[in-house]
Amino acid sequence: MSVKECGHHGEHRRKIFRRIIAGILIFLMIVLITILLIWAILRPNKPRFILQDTTVYAFNASTPNLLTSNFQLTLSSRNPNDRIGIYYDRLYVYATYNNQQITLRTSIPPTYQGHKEINVWSPFINGNSVPIAPEFSASLGMQQATGSVFLMIKIDGRVRWKVGSFISGRYHLYVRCPAYITFGSTSTGVMVGENAIKYQFVTRCSVSV
Repeated sequence: MSVKECGHHGEHRRKIFRRIIAGILIFLMIVLITILLIWAILRPNKPRFILQDTTVYAFNASTPNLLTSNFQLTLSSRNPNDRIGIYYDRLYVYATYNNQQITLRTSIPPTYQGHKEINVWSPFINGNSVPIAPEFSASLGMQQATGSVFLMIKIDGRVRWKVGSFISGRYHLYVRCPAYITFGSTSTGVMVGENAIKYQFVTRCSVSV
């Protein structure tokens, strides 16, 4: 085979390769545009979380720079979408005070939430002799003595969206639920057992995805 014929065959193979690459790129572009159009038409909304109540079994800040607490929460989540389902792949719930974590993270089992569905969870969260920064420990003791402590219940996790047979990649989910705990004569809670007080909130949480 002459040099000219080899060059001709090489150029032919390069043209075929370029056409294959161009076809793949066009196909991927069409798929991406289709997904974006579906996404824009459906307009997915974030799930809505509500902190319904908190039952306090223990809350002891009497030891300097240490906090022991034990709560049971009732949290509900609603999927507001008509055509989009939500996979909750991983959810961890915990409590913070002044942005400092005061309980261990409790895992909520993975679940799928269909269109307009509501899920309710009742996890326990607790922390035994958790170290608290000295300045926070002092303010926490003062707030408890005056009868009111402000906590933030947080949920961190990963979610996926389901549209028909299409399932998206994973997105970070951040939920923040304010909770006011009152003590002593000013308590707004209800005794539900020995040394256990339930606080009704029905507080809407902030959600970021």
